[in-house]
Amino acid sequence: MTIDDIRADFALLDDWEDRYRYVIELGRALPPLPEDLRTEANKVRGCASQVWLATKPVANASSGRASGMDMQGTSDAMIVQGLIAVLFAIYQDKTLEEIVATDAQHIFGELGLSEHLTQQRSNGLASMVKRIHSDAEMMLAA
Repeated sequence: MTIDDIRADFALLDDWEDRYRYVIELGRALPPLPEDLRTEANKVRGCASQVWLATKPVANASSGRASGMDMQGTSDAMIVQGLIAVLFAIYQDKTLEEIVATDAQHIFGELGLSEHLTQQRSNGLASMVKRIHSDAEMMLAA
């Protein structure tokens, strides 16, 4: 599922309850996060619910240097799990430089999701975006 697929699906859904259910379904479609990745190091701070994001560099075949990032994640809240799925769709197949430069908050605003999230969920989303950007920046610096 790409962010363009999500945009197209959102355009077909008029009702916000339908969009909300769709986001939850996106989260349910994520592969489960292995228990060994549910560590304190992978826990995202600043989220009202429990959120774990595990990232690892994806090496460029020719240079051996990190060029992208593999992401796995989960939450104990269904809607947050869906937000993670949307974030992964935003960042998938991007280089580390593109990940750092991508304004996920803006994309959530374009989708209309930002205005339908509680303040706590918005803060949690910001924490997840910050964590992904931070991990990408550390991989770039390595």
